[in-house]
Amino acid sequence: MKINFIDLKAQYLEYQQEIDSEVLEVFASAQFIGGEKLNRLENSLAAYTGSKFAIGCSSGTDALLLSLMALDIGVGDEVITTPFTFIATAEVIAFLGAKAVFVDIDEATYNIDTTQIEDAITERTKAIMPVSLYGQCADMDAINEIAKKHSLPVIEDACQSFGATYNGKKSCNLSTIGCTSFFPSKPLGAYGDGGAIFTNDEEIATKIRMLLNHGQNERYKHKYIGINGRLDAVQAAILNVKLKHFDKEVQARDEIGSRYNDMLEDADVITPTVTEGNSSVFAQYSIRVKDREAMIEKLSAKEIPTAVHYPVPLHLQEAFANLGYNKGDFPVSEKVSTQIMSLPMSPYLTEIQQDFIIETIKG
Repeated sequence: MKINFIDLKAQYLEYQQEIDSEVLEVFASAQFIGGEKLNRLENSLAAYTGSKFAIGCSSGTDALLLSLMALDIGVGDEVITTPFTFIATAEVIAFLGAKAVFVDIDEATYNIDTTQIEDAITERTKAIMPVSLYGQCADMDAINEIAKKHSLPVIEDACQSFGATYNGKKSCNLSTIGCTSFFPSKPLGAYGDGGAIFTNDEEIATKIRMLLNHGQNERYKHKYIGINGRLDAVQAAILNVKLKHFDKEVQARDEIGSRYNDMLEDADVITPTVTEGNSSVFAQYSIRVKDREAMIEKLSAKEIPTAVHYPVPLHLQEAFANLGYNKGDFPVSEKVSTQIMSLPMSPYLTEIQQDFIIETIKG
């Protein structure tokens, strides 16, 4: 049985006529940067999340980078985040000469353990950057309360959670700044790199728009040192189509994730926990197993693809050796990283395919 880890081809075929039409309009207009497609996308993204401002940019990584730049974070500053995430979260902190200060994760949700954040705050702390991992928001109320107490901004790394909700509010509109990714495999994916930044602060939004366009406040007049972080019109056109159908896909993801949970309840695995008041978009459907290599081998023998998100926590990565962390510093992250594995997940996963995966795991 052919099973794709993420079935992007099935999605394209469903929306092919609409996508092709939108992209051909871009080609016909020859306006490949900015323009009507991007404006429409930004307005739609703002409306979807309830944010005042949505700003398209070149990737989720650049969304995080631009957010830090907008807050003037640089050499000598500290940003609190989690070691259990994709490297981009901490990479952008280091890129600006700041220091990533890691806080361990909650073992149930895999998001940052809010009870440990306050102990990590120092006089050099300039922001808190929680990650909404695997499609579920971090405990943003608790994080925002701590941040308010210490007069700190919060940047939600929502690169995996666009479309998720937290106490009735959408991910990306839960803090000072929200950032997401439109990498093709994300719940809302483009056909190349892309991302977006969300805020309700007009001053921050204005600055970010300048920073992503080489710091320009008008043509050839540069107020800041910026980057080339623009989202191109072709990706915006594709995302305009996909966003129209996104709620249907989010519902399908929720049903498939819930069905996995129900049918794996009696299996020797740990299934994802979605906290009360939250919804998850299941950017990955990740289980924990005692012998991951054996499970991967068993599934591979049946041609069922898997992935590991993430096998090495950031504090143990060579790139962050200068931070001085050691094995044992973040025991929950280290434990989870040895057990976690992701199963096929997309709105186009059929019940027959899912049954086959579940039967193989139980077998």
